[in-house]
Amino acid sequence: MRYDVIIIGAGPGGIFSAYELMQKRPDLKIAVFEEGNPLEKRHCPIDGKKVTSCIGCKPCSIMNGFGGAGAFSDGKYNITNDFGGTLYEYIGRDKALELMHYVDEINLEHGGAGTRMFSTAGTAFKKLCMQNRLTLLDASVRHLGTDINYIVLKNLYTEMEPHVDFFFRTPVERIEAVDGGYRVWHADGDDEASQCIVSVGRSGSKWMEKVCSELDIGTKSNRVDIGVRVEIPATIFSDITDELYESKIVYRTEKFEDNVRTFCMNPNGIVVNENTNGIVTVNGHSFEDPEKKTENTNFALLVAKHFSEPFKDSNDYGESIARLSNMLGGGVILQRFGDLERGRRSTVKRIRECTVHPTLAATPGDLSLVLPKRILDGIIEMIYALDKIAPGVANDDTLLYGVEVKFYNMEVQLDENLETCYPGLYVIGDGSGVTHSLSHASASGVYVADRIAETL
Repeated sequence: MRYDVIIIGAGPGGIFSAYELMQKRPDLKIAVFEEGNPLEKRHCPIDGKKVTSCIGCKPCSIMNGFGGAGAFSDGKYNITNDFGGTLYEYIGRDKALELMHYVDEINLEHGGAGTRMFSTAGTAFKKLCMQNRLTLLDASVRHLGTDINYIVLKNLYTEMEPHVDFFFRTPVERIEAVDGGYRVWHADGDDEASQCIVSVGRSGSKWMEKVCSELDIGTKSNRVDIGVRVEIPATIFSDITDELYESKIVYRTEKFEDNVRTFCMNPNGIVVNENTNGIVTVNGHSFEDPEKKTENTNFALLVAKHFSEPFKDSNDYGESIARLSNMLGGGVILQRFGDLERGRRSTVKRIRECTVHPTLAATPGDLSLVLPKRILDGIIEMIYALDKIAPGVANDDTLLYGVEVKFYNMEVQLDENLETCYPGLYVIGDGSGVTHSLSHASASGVYVADRIAETL
């Protein structure tokens, strides 16, 4: 089949590329190829009863399918240039913010109306952080919640489906440059288009490396974030989450001068498993529906590591640590903070007697056998620093799940249009290594779609 535009990947970048092209150029023939399932068929078998841990589904329904890894995330759209990627370095700060606000408007039109926009502007919490050697990053945050995010995605798909050809469970094997465009090869054959947008997300990192190698597209290594997910009673952080919801807080450790940051805060949420390329890590979700809320709040504490010479593959380093956790714990390891400080492993009995009830069934164990000392020392320092602004974070019964790893694709060599050295071949979203968030990935999709709509 001959198309005008082929989009590889139906995550936020791919969805907003297709949506914007449909709006701006309804005359174009567009196809989207996705490795995973349609939204309604995405289902993780873990129910906490019959299935308590990851069984290695291929593809993983949490990470793949319409909506990408963000479909069952907390639905947080952070409108800021301070974190979430470096899209602004390519398209400018004002343009990046303009597109993120535009994405927010689309989300509101498709079921997100009534959700709250939080902001760090004018908060007294920033001063409190500064007084305790912590830095609060500026952002506006639209919180859809996992449930409303699902509705928004469903409505977007319903509107696009009559105008865009979607091919689910159809992973693209390779891309070939041909006269007049590009041919994509998949299990059912091959299709061609004059323009190709690659938006494969973080789970497509290995595939993206292969494509760049085959097409001789330049890349450079990116960082990997390694740490734990913290779970505490929601009341401990309620003053912060009620005002800001998502607070990105950075701490510079005294011992090694490493930066430790909070990530993906989920008030009254749950801790969940994640499967990336067969490696089980941990993440968190939360909901808008009051009936789905829990008594706990969870968030990640992450330390960024970047390697250059002689070892360059940051993701391999993160994978090796995650595999060690999987080997020792059969998946995710759970430990009380008090046990970690005392140098002992957590046991089923200690977890059962804990005042904080875990929302994820994980294996009690010892994170000090998994995480490098430098990273673990930084996390412990950060917990005590947070305890100064939210007393109770460093309680013995604070729960730590490990490991949490955020893999970032190597950064693909792109120009100011997010276009590769091949005219008409674009790489967007987290798969490009440029964006690291729902809002930045979505904005990159809109940006490229607008360029194609103008020039094709």
